[in-house]
Amino acid sequence: MVTSKTISNGILRALTTILLVGAGLYFLYEIQSVIVYLCISLILCLIANPLVQFLKNKLKFSNSLAATTTLVLFVLALVGFILLFVPLIISQANNLSLLDTNNLQQQFIATEKSIESYFNIQHVDLNKVLKESKITSMLDLTYFTGFLNSLFSFMADMGMGFVSVFFITFFFIKDQDAFKLSARKILPDTNEDKILNSVAKINHFLTRYFIGLLLQLTVVFILYFIVLLIFGNKNAFVIAFLCAILNIIPYIGPIIGTILAALLTMISLIGQDFQSEILPTTIYVVIGFLLVQAIDNNISQPIISSKSVNSHPLEIFLITVISGITFGIVGMIIAIPFFTMVKVILKEFFPDNKIVSVLTERI
Repeated sequence: MVTSKTISNGILRALTTILLVGAGLYFLYEIQSVIVYLCISLILCLIANPLVQFLKNKLKFSNSLAATTTLVLFVLALVGFILLFVPLIISQANNLSLLDTNNLQQQFIATEKSIESYFNIQHVDLNKVLKESKITSMLDLTYFTGFLNSLFSFMADMGMGFVSVFFITFFFIKDQDAFKLSARKILPDTNEDKILNSVAKINHFLTRYFIGLLLQLTVVFILYFIVLLIFGNKNAFVIAFLCAILNIIPYIGPIIGTILAALLTMISLIGQDFQSEILPTTIYVVIGFLLVQAIDNNISQPIISSKSVNSHPLEIFLITVISGITFGIVGMIIAIPFFTMVKVILKEFFPDNKIVSVLTERI
């Protein structure tokens, strides 16, 4: 028989559960940076594992030496990636030094008048609009100091993030066997097979995902490179490579890459006529990049996101958006690998759960 005491106890248990779940979620939100560092380190560890096994088995390196060598190679690859853009920066700086602002302004005004005349648009005097809106009087130098503080804070956070990720990755690589043994000791013996199966499946799916992602970036890079070569861009290789790398960021990356390619194309054409050379070439490059993205979105991405990790495209979209809102750009990048790991673990440990069975039916 249901009594008032039973009801009150049920309500208290429900409230306690809600509070505990809320506290747990709040705690995870507060340490989101640490979670992101751990996820990135796990991914780097998976990527580095074949090299580490080669160093340990073939060259007889110790765990510490193999981990150190792998991280040194990662750092050298990162430095090489950064140095790759030095010629591009120098070239664009030289182009900017040749900029004739008066001539450019006259060309821009002529182009604006041509567009207004063609589309029968009434001329808008921007200076008059700014004065009437009194926007200029609202400007404050504190915005600039705030921007500089934000920039320095971002750089400090990035530096801290790199150090933290490499530090965690070193111990993940060095002591991965010890971590596996510790996990076996902590968890009941009945779960040992489940753990081993989960690790094997995670390695399998993530290997397929990273191979597919590398293939996708290669295809996008080649297509970007061809588009830029067609229109005679002198830094086609570096720009195509950078824009292809930006494709790692789901949905946002291609947009950033297209805008960046347009800006760099305009800068590289400085000194030529704006109306007959700079503007048409930039428009053609943007159209070419949009065509590449259409090919990528309809052919490459569905194959990688769906088939490589056996997930529905809607799942991929939702988890990517949620990760982006919660953890930013880094969260969007690691969303698919992390979601795949969670699905594999849930499938192995809770196969009879209805929600889990629906989410993991493709695994």
